[in-house]
Amino acid sequence: MLNFRQKFGKFGEDLAVRYLKKMGYQVLCRNYRTRFGEIDIIAKDSDTVVFVEVKSRRTSSFGHPKYSITHGKQERISKTALYYLKENDQSNCSARFDVVTVNSVDKKTDVEIIKNAFELAY
Repeated sequence: MLNFRQKFGKFGEDLAVRYLKKMGYQVLCRNYRTRFGEIDIIAKDSDTVVFVEVKSRRTSSFGHPKYSITHGKQERISKTALYYLKENDQSNCSARFDVVTVNSVDKKTDVEIIKNAFELAY
């Protein structure tokens, strides 16, 4: 059974998936896990494989969610993305890292895509 925080995280990811599809992305995979880490969403945007980190917030007390992706988190996502590309024989394809932020403050929910949010980090 999911606790409130986990339910809110799933709510944010579900919103992100719907928003990405609306923007023309093709969702390939959700919650891709390896020993290196996890990627929330893997999608295609035209010919580009996009590794998407979803950050959701219910309050503005901790700042905008886009600022909460640490260098360590970027490293884990990068290693996981490289593993995905190798495992799926896509090492030569175009890829990028996007962040989808979900701000649900004061009964208003905003979703934003930040394309090329960070570079490969490892």
